[in-house]
Amino acid sequence: MSYTVKAVVLLTALSVVASCGLPRSGPTKSQVLSGSVEARGDAHIVPVTPAVSAATAVQPRFGFSDSFRNAALVGADTISTGDTINVTVFENVKDEPLLGNTGQRVSGLSELQVDGQGYIFIPYAGRIKAAGQTPEGLRQAITRQLELQTPDPQISVSRIAGGGSTVSISGQAASNGVYPIESSTRTLATMLAKSGGVTVDPAVAIVRVTRGAHTGRIWLKDLYENPALDIALRPGDKIMIEEDSRKFMALGATGTQSTVPFESATLSALEAIATVGGLSTMAADPKGVFILRDESEEIARAVLGRSDLIGDQRIVYVLDLTEPTGLFEARDFQIRDGDTLYVTEAPYVQWQKTLGAITGSTAVASNLANTANPGN
Repeated sequence: MSYTVKAVVLLTALSVVASCGLPRSGPTKSQVLSGSVEARGDAHIVPVTPAVSAATAVQPRFGFSDSFRNAALVGADTISTGDTINVTVFENVKDEPLLGNTGQRVSGLSELQVDGQGYIFIPYAGRIKAAGQTPEGLRQAITRQLELQTPDPQISVSRIAGGGSTVSISGQAASNGVYPIESSTRTLATMLAKSGGVTVDPAVAIVRVTRGAHTGRIWLKDLYENPALDIALRPGDKIMIEEDSRKFMALGATGTQSTVPFESATLSALEAIATVGGLSTMAADPKGVFILRDESEEIARAVLGRSDLIGDQRIVYVLDLTEPTGLFEARDFQIRDGDTLYVTEAPYVQWQKTLGAITGSTAVASNLANTANPGN
C-alpha cells in the first residue's frame, strides 16, 4: 500500500474515532466535576476530609425509650387476664364438706379462666380478684373467704400462663408464634432464645418491639453487647425481627456494578469498595472515586459552611486514594442508604480504547485497500 493510501486510511480512521463516542462505563472525572454548582451545574463537589466525615456520619437512630428500659421484670408467677388457675381445697371435716361429696375432704377446681376483668369464681367464695396477684396471694384471698364457712381450709393454687401473659414473635425469627412469659423468658434476649434466634445474618438483623402505642428498635448485635438493652417484657408485646433493607449502588470501574445490600450496621467507603470487589485494576482511576448523595439541608449546611441553603442538596463527595491520607479518609467516610459509589476510568484507558479503535480501523481499511488492489 502506498504512503498516500496509508495516510488516507489513517485520516479516515481518526475522523471515525473523533465522530463516534468510545464506549465507557460512565462519565469521566472531568465530566463529573463539570456538573458542579460553580460550573453552573446542580451538584456541590466536596473533597472528603476528616471534618466532612464527621459531619456526615449520621446513621439510623435505634434504641429503646426510658419507658422500655425502666420497666421492671414481670413477676415470674404474677397472674394475668387469660391465665388458667387450678385450685385444690382440703377441708378439715369428715362429714358434709362444703365443696365435695360426703366423705370427700379434697376438692379440685381445675382450669378456672381469669376473665377479662381479672376475676375467677370460687363456689361459696364468690368472685375473687386474681389478675395482678401471685398464686400465694390468691391462695390467701380464697382462704379468707372459705374459712368463714368451713373450718381451717387448706388451699393450693397453681397458674398456667394464658393469652394474657404472652408476647408474639414474627418476621425473620426462627420460629414465629405466641410465647408465654415465664420465669426463664422474662427479658427480650431470653425470649428470642426461646424462639430459636433469627434466620438472617445477626449483623444486619433488627429487633423491633411494639408495646401499645410505643415502638423501639435495636440492632440484634447491640442487644447481646449491651445488657441495658435487654428490656423486661410485658404481656402483649409484639416482637418483630427484620433484615436491614439499606442498599447502595456501585457503578463504573469497580469489581461489580449492581445494587449492594449493607452487610453491617455501619459501612465505610473503603468497606463498600471492598464489598464490590475493589477497584478494577486495569481500568479504575483511584483519583476519581465519587459518592453521590442527596444530602439533607442540615448536613449540607454543615458540610458546605453555608446558611443560605434550602432543602435537600445534591452533593458529590470526592475521594482521592492516591493521597497520603486517602485510604484513611475512605475508611472514615460512612456510606448511607441510597448512596451511589461511582469510580471513573483512568485517562490512559481512553487512550488505549482510542488507539485500539484506530488500529482496528486502519487494519480494516488496509484489508479493504488490498482487496481492491490485488496487484499492489
